[in-house]
Amino acid sequence: MGIQNLFVAGGVVMWPLLAFSVLGVALIIERIRFWVRINQRQNRVVRDVLNLYRLDNVVGAMDKLQKNADLPLARIFLAALELEEPNPEEFRLALESEAQAEIPVLKRFQNMFETIISLAPLLGLLGTVLGLITSFASLNLGDVGGSRTASVTAGISEALVSTASGLIVAIFILMFANTFRGLYQRQIALIQEYGGQLELLYRRRYERGEKTYASTR
Repeated sequence: MGIQNLFVAGGVVMWPLLAFSVLGVALIIERIRFWVRINQRQNRVVRDVLNLYRLDNVVGAMDKLQKNADLPLARIFLAALELEEPNPEEFRLALESEAQAEIPVLKRFQNMFETIISLAPLLGLLGTVLGLITSFASLNLGDVGGSRTASVTAGISEALVSTASGLIVAIFILMFANTFRGLYQRQIALIQEYGGQLELLYRRRYERGEKTYASTR
């Protein structure tokens, strides 16, 4: 069955299904590029920043973060490190508030994926129902076993094309949506892990500064 015949068989619902397919593929490509960029660079950058900060090279750590400000963890670290002499509690709050601000970026398009996954099978089912209505409307009760019965049977077969198409779209989007959800959860865990390490380093540095100040008085 060619593409043109497929659309004729599926009926009017094939057009919104096509739109969902194109939209879904475009969003998937954007999310793949986003996660590839993060997975290729972020862990290395964050480890370098933590090592620099551990060696009290704050300027070097800030410079590296600013050069990689397109990464979520870099923006989170910058929000805390750019504060002027914060206490540990203020430092922690800055990390947490910026981490919350990054969540919509990490979960971007998730609602759109869920909408397509929910609506595509329903549109396919609607197309099947409309096809069955059209097929049975052309059937006369006195013509059972006649020529029109064969056309009704063919119409039912064609009407199921829309249901199959809706399921294919939903299953395809669902596979990628679940993958992106797993990457999001992994990213949240890394934010908590690396954010905790930076907070610990800052607390130690802050306490050393307090002791030094107290000893000079």
